[in-house]
Order: sequence, then C-alpha cells, then structure tokens
Amino acid sequence: MSLRARLTLLYSTLLGGILLIFGVALYQIVGMLLIGQIDARLNQAYQDVYQGIRARTVPRDPLLDIYVQFWSPDLRLLSSSIERFNHALDPAGLLSQVPTRRTVYFEDLHLRVFTVPLSLGKRPFGILQLGTSMEGVDATQDALVIILLSGSIIAMILAGLASWFTTGRALAPLHSVTQTALTITRADDLSRRILYQGPPEDEVGHLIAAFNLTLSRLENLFNTQRRFLADVGHELRTPLTVIKGNVDLMRRMGYSDPESLDGIENEVDRLTRLVGDLLLLAQAESGKLPLDRRIVELDTLLLEAMQQMRVLARDRLQMRLGEIDQVLICGDQDRLKQVLVNLIGNAINYTPAGGEVVLGLGKEGDQAKLIVTDTGPGIPSEDLPHVFERFYRGEKSRTRSRDGKGFGLGLSIAYWIVRNHGGRIEVDSREGKGTTFCVWLPLAKDDCQG
Repeated sequence: MSLRARLTLLYSTLLGGILLIFGVALYQIVGMLLIGQIDARLNQAYQDVYQGIRARTVPRDPLLDIYVQFWSPDLRLLSSSIERFNHALDPAGLLSQVPTRRTVYFEDLHLRVFTVPLSLGKRPFGILQLGTSMEGVDATQDALVIILLSGSIIAMILAGLASWFTTGRALAPLHSVTQTALTITRADDLSRRILYQGPPEDEVGHLIAAFNLTLSRLENLFNTQRRFLADVGHELRTPLTVIKGNVDLMRRMGYSDPESLDGIENEVDRLTRLVGDLLLLAQAESGKLPLDRRIVELDTLLLEAMQQMRVLARDRLQMRLGEIDQVLICGDQDRLKQVLVNLIGNAINYTPAGGEVVLGLGKEGDQAKLIVTDTGPGIPSEDLPHVFERFYRGEKSRTRSRDGKGFGLGLSIAYWIVRNHGGRIEVDSREGKGTTFCVWLPLAKDDCQG
C-alpha cells in the first residue's frame, strides 16, 4: 500500500473514531436529557394524585399518557388508570423500600416507571407506581443514530477524498525527488537539482533543500576526485617515465650506470614521499591522524624550524622574526613542526631574490596566533579559495615547488594537521604585495591528553 493510501486511510479512520466517540457521547447525553424530562413529568404527576391516593381512589387519566397504579402494602392492586392490566408496571419496584425510577418493558410498551412507597408516620399504607411511554425517547434516539451514522459515513468519505488529494499534492515533490534520483543514477548527472514551488520552511521544503545540498556536495566530491585522480596520474607519470628511461638506457648500455641508478633512486624517493603524503592526508581528512599530544613550546619549535629552513633560503632572501611570545599548546610536536616547515618552505620558494620572510608568534584570548608573511608575487583572488586543495593548479599556484620536489600537498597537509589540533589556518594575499598565512591553535590546558 502506498504512503498516500496509508495516510488517507489513517485520516479517515481517525475521523471515524472521533465521530464515533462524539456520537456515543451525544447519544447518551440526549437520552439522559429526555429521561430527565420524563422523570420531571412523573414527579409532577405524583404530586397531583397524592391527595386522592389517601382515599384509596385513583382518578382516571390524571395526566395524559401517564399510567397510575396504587398497590396495598401486601401487594394487592387497589386502583389503576389502565383497566386492561391487573399486574404491576414494575414488579421489581414494588419490592423496593425507597422511591425508584426504572425503565421497563410492560407487555408491548416501553415505559419509564416511578415507584413510591407511601406511609403515614411509620406505618406503610400503600405503593404508588406511575409510568409513561418511552416511545418519544426511542424515536428520538433512533433518529439520532441514523443521523449520526449517515453523517459519519458522509464525513469519512469527504475526509478520505480531501486527504487523498491533499496528500497527493503534498507528496508530489517526493515523486520529483525519486525521479531526479533515478535520473542521476541512470545518467550520472549530479548537476541536476529539484525545484520546489511550495514554502521552503515546511518539512518537504527542508527535505528537498537537504537533498539538493547533498547533490551539491556529491558533485563537488566527484569533481575533486576526478581532478585528484588526474593530478595523481600526472605526478606519477613523470617519475615513472624517468625510471623507465634510465632502465632502458642501462639495458642498451649493457651495464649499470651510476648516474642512471641515482636518477632511479631519486625518483623512487619522490614516489615514496608522494605515497607517504597521500596516506598522511587521507588519515588527516578522516580524523584518524595519530597524534602524540603533549605540551609543546611553540616559540621554541618555531625557532628550530626557522634555523632548519635558513639552509633553503641561503643568502637569496632575508628571514627574520617579528613579534614573538612564549606560547604553550597541546599537540603533536612533529606534526606541528611539519606545518611550520611546509609554510616557511612555501614562503621561501615563492619569494624572489632580495625578498623577505617574516615569522611571528603571539596570543589572542585563548588562542595562539602564528604568522608567516612573505613578499612574493601573491596569489590571485580566484585561486585563494583553493590553495588548501590537493594538487590544486593555479596560474601562480603556491602549491607547486619550483625545484620539482613538491606535489601540491604541503598546504593541504598543513591545513588538516591544524584542523586535527582543533585550530584553523587562514590566508590573505594580494598580487604583487605578498602573502600572509595565519595559524590559530588553542592554548594548552592542564588536561593535555591524546
């Protein structure tokens, strides 16, 4: 059974149940009101005939449609307004010691009977029974039952039709979602989106918005994957070509050439670094990067990285410290040093001769702020959002090392290491005026644990 049919059946059944409860309550209330009116009439009739009963005589038809019987204490009929019957209207009521009101069947009549024991002082002298037909009450309740049943059936049919059409309109976007998903599956077209004409804040609107967001992320993911595979293939092609060329050269020469072996070794090392970087990046992106967390003196680590990278800078450019403060953070010292080396090395590689690289470290609130600034050519504005992507190729992309040893993974690795330390990394650049990378890391707390 479809969801539309189930909802229609549910709404119709729910309405039927509500109408049934309402009908039963109304039936009972109407019955109680009508019986109350009859009891009032019987009580008034009792008051009218009470004086005559003292003389052991009962007037004929003291009230219209009221039957009256007067019985002796030993249950002998003394007087009756209905001559054709000589037995009690309510035999059980004659045995009661207190006034009773009961609904009984008398011959072919449905009666409401009021039985009152009479006494003078403490001496009983008779029993009075007054009865009247319940025909009007029965007719009213029968008509009410027919009206309620007919109305309930009609209401359930109308509710079923209304819910069928309304649920059809409400669920129509879900059909569109299904068709779009099937189209994407058949055509591998993640660029399609679902159009929704209804209010975006309702449940269906939220569902479609979430579905479209998922499609957008999947499209970006697949595009990134395609670009990643293409870039990996490009990066692998060069060292493999060099290795194959050196092997062919040695085969033709008939002996092992030390220069060719060195070339093969260098390219194997290059491939090893690429695989290592990719594995590290995969661990970092999945949040499963193993970190040996402990208290780290970030200022000392920055000085160590600076001394190490001076060899790369040589005398080609100037490296200096800006403002620096003593900073303690909780993290993996080796991974954090890898971040510093990547950022400083990237700045050195893209700063022209005679330029300057400035390093700074400070605190802002409960965050450590590490700054690496260079006077290089800068990064084009269209490339800035992508500098932390793997293998991203921009016209002046800083993710490519000029010496051919880089793979465009350094900034991606730095970005994810910082993220796994609970921090963030930002970049600000203007073409022709240099670039600034800013790393924010939470300061160390007493409970530094991995």
